[in-house]
Amino acid sequence: MGTSRLAAALGAATGVLSHRLPYLALGSGRPLVFLRPTICEHANPRGWLRDAEIRMLAPLAGHFRVYAVHRAPGTAPGTTMRDIAGQHAEALAAEFGGPVDVLGLSSGGALGLQLAADYPAEVRRLVVVSAGYRLERTCRTARLRYGAAAAEGRRAMRLMAGGLFASVVRTRTAALTEWLLDPFGRPRYPADAVCFARAEHEFDIGGRLAKITAPTLVIGGERDAYYSVANFRRTADRIPDSRLVIYPRATHTGVIGYGRFIPDVLDFLTAT
Repeated sequence: MGTSRLAAALGAATGVLSHRLPYLALGSGRPLVFLRPTICEHANPRGWLRDAEIRMLAPLAGHFRVYAVHRAPGTAPGTTMRDIAGQHAEALAAEFGGPVDVLGLSSGGALGLQLAADYPAEVRRLVVVSAGYRLERTCRTARLRYGAAAAEGRRAMRLMAGGLFASVVRTRTAALTEWLLDPFGRPRYPADAVCFARAEHEFDIGGRLAKITAPTLVIGGERDAYYSVANFRRTADRIPDSRLVIYPRATHTGVIGYGRFIPDVLDFLTAT
């Protein structure tokens, strides 16, 4: 089925929550909030990025009304992850009026941890994918370099893609693909990328993980170039009601294509 037909079948719709948080919703059932990763600009994705998001979320949209939510455009300098979590908490409370399931991928997973720690009343269950209690040095450096390059109008995707998409061995074909795709993934408002990169650079919630009361599932890849297995384990160990799953040989984004990913998420979110 083509992506346009799939989107129509799933009742796809776009909108804006309070604090100007853009979202794409699809599927039916109780709400599941998907917190997007870093690559997209602070807007609903367009073109092939939109198609990729719809296809990624379609298996979950068969069971939930999935709301793919992004950060607000016009992020102010000095904004912290805690500030962003506060915006999301107020927006989710206004939209849903009660706790909802939250699934965060990469940067969205870090935001999900902050949200659940600071605003436990808004999170029913939490799934953290390819993220941990803090960024490790490689990831912090890549995030800042990506934001700076985007702000200067230079090709930036390659600065992130080495850890996001590649396997352990990089190839010339992968590097060329990243170079060609860069203009299509470049943010129109690069200041947002810079401000969020700085917020994420300072992110470290290790001392607050015990405040998370929502049942939590942490999913990581054994070959994640940005987060170590030790980081995933430490994150899960510090959350009172948590479970850790590590997928062998999976990379940072390879986790979402792993055969067990959708069944593991569904089993966790639908558990009584």
